[in-house]
Amino acid sequence: MDDQDGYFGERVAAGYDESSGEMFEPGVIGTTVDFLADLAGGGRALELGIGTGRVALPLARRAVRVHGIDLSRAMVARLRAKPGGDAIGVTIGDFATTRVDGTFSVVYLLYNTIMNLTTQAEQVACFRNAAAHLEPGGCFVIEVMIPELRKLPAGQNVVPFHVSPTRWAFDTYDVATQATSSNYVEVVDGRGEYRSIPFRYVWPSELDLMAQLAGLRLRERWDGWTGEAFTSESARHVSVWEKPAGRP
Repeated sequence: MDDQDGYFGERVAAGYDESSGEMFEPGVIGTTVDFLADLAGGGRALELGIGTGRVALPLARRAVRVHGIDLSRAMVARLRAKPGGDAIGVTIGDFATTRVDGTFSVVYLLYNTIMNLTTQAEQVACFRNAAAHLEPGGCFVIEVMIPELRKLPAGQNVVPFHVSPTRWAFDTYDVATQATSSNYVEVVDGRGEYRSIPFRYVWPSELDLMAQLAGLRLRERWDGWTGEAFTSESARHVSVWEKPAGRP
């Protein structure tokens, strides 16, 4: 792990956009930005884990004033290098606890990033931090996967998700602690390289309780950004919690 940038240091940042290519497809970004711009209205938006600006940049082009929080200077440097990136304010820090000035109409945390907080206490703190930044009536939005435990046969704790002659990738799960990790093995010039990134998976009902502890209430939950119904077969969810009007 990079001491300064956590698990998203220069090595990860350099290839992040390419490794997450499907999330940069215009259709994916367009529906995400439409959803968030509608919630923001004429107000400000705060992105927790702004990264390389995948969503922040097109959202800002929709005339939404966007600010971001991110621990990784290497990721933010990629944002800054893109057109319009220098116009977006970014605060370097842990998004579970870092505060910025002012309040926001919408705070959002996308693409499984809540799982980068590897303890329940940190995830609860994140909800409280989001709530503290919201104006009354504002919304906190999370996009996150449903834990893939149904893929685990009895006695197995590993789920592979990429296999090729030069690259292997797999997730590990500890169902007792909800700890998981994504692990990558790659052969480069005949030499093997390995890296591992830890996460903590979390269930929708657990997130709802975290929201309640932070003074938020569930407003809506969808299978995706275009309003598909969330069901027991959903692989992910987009959830929106609202700060009640009149709450400081």
